[in-house]
Amino acid sequence: MNNFNYYSPTEFVFGKGRAAEAGYFVKKYGGSKVLIHYGGGSAVRSGLIDTVKKSLDDAGVQFCELGGVKPNPRDTLVYRGIDMCRAEKVDFILAVGGGSVIDSSKAIAIGVPYDGNFWDMYCGKPIEKALPVATVLTIAAAGSEGSGDSVITKEDGMLKRAAGSDLLRPRFSIMDPSLTETLPSYQTACGATDIMAHVFERYFTNTTEVEITDRLCEAVLLTMVKETPRVIADPNNYDARANIMWAGTVAHKNLCGVGREQDWNSHEIEHELSGLYDVAHGAGLAVIMPAWMEYVYRHNVLRFCQMATRVFGCQMNFEDPEATALEGIHRFRKFLRSIGMPINFAELGAREEDIPTLVSKFEIGDGKTGGFMQLDAHDVTEIYKLAANASL
Repeated sequence: MNNFNYYSPTEFVFGKGRAAEAGYFVKKYGGSKVLIHYGGGSAVRSGLIDTVKKSLDDAGVQFCELGGVKPNPRDTLVYRGIDMCRAEKVDFILAVGGGSVIDSSKAIAIGVPYDGNFWDMYCGKPIEKALPVATVLTIAAAGSEGSGDSVITKEDGMLKRAAGSDLLRPRFSIMDPSLTETLPSYQTACGATDIMAHVFERYFTNTTEVEITDRLCEAVLLTMVKETPRVIADPNNYDARANIMWAGTVAHKNLCGVGREQDWNSHEIEHELSGLYDVAHGAGLAVIMPAWMEYVYRHNVLRFCQMATRVFGCQMNFEDPEATALEGIHRFRKFLRSIGMPINFAELGAREEDIPTLVSKFEIGDGKTGGFMQLDAHDVTEIYKLAANASL
């Protein structure tokens, strides 16, 4: 295990009806003028925004609001949010929604105190200041409610880039699993896929002697394999929803990733897909991650055998470990199909002839990427080809 520092200051407020406490927690963490940031109409139609507003009123906290966040959140709305916060003298941002809303809120938080273009931080500039952010979570997926990460799409060129800092970790996150019960099954499945991908990005590592985090990763993965079919079959299963929501947080607050080298190539490769085609991130990961696995598994066959046996219940073939590794990948892809996820380009709405464009957008430093296995432009091209033509 490698040396590490671990800092995770977010207060998690979990359970039914907790959104009514938003005002109390904003005041607790020093907010006096809040931007309520949210997505489409569902948060309004459900009454959630009204609940949050009442709680702020009851706490004596002023607020303004900005809706309109889309999946794969855009820089154009971030600029509007920055201008609004400056004009209204906002000192706290409350994201009411899922990962896209939270990521957009974090980008606004970066931009308000910065004398320049917030996009600089999505091009590698260190984040030195940010307004405090908190969340009322409505989708279990991205893990943004507990992480210091944010991903934004620049509309000019549809470039999807990430920024991160502990300054972006939410002060608090209100997590009511019942708020996810009205989600369409496709969105639920996309979220589950994203959660599993966050774990796999940490699980496939070159660091040895990491048994504790291996087992934590496997616990989250096994939870998702069990609970996702339950909520697809019964959207009102609160207990399964609760397990999935907390799994999403555990998957991406880096508790499963400390002390170990991580990968993240699957996410980077997928970002170009969702950036170009504007598809759901989880659906893109369902297509890319098994293809990445098929391409790199020989780098460490036994690690893939460990996944196959511990997570997907495969029998270890000691005479042919590669067969076990490939069976595990097959079962992962089969699981994704069973919950309604696409598994190839055609099902996603992507085109194989666009692969050169996707590769040209992919950022490769010094001709290679880092991670579990170093990749160059040829490797990325081959992974896209595997994803384009995947089948069960």
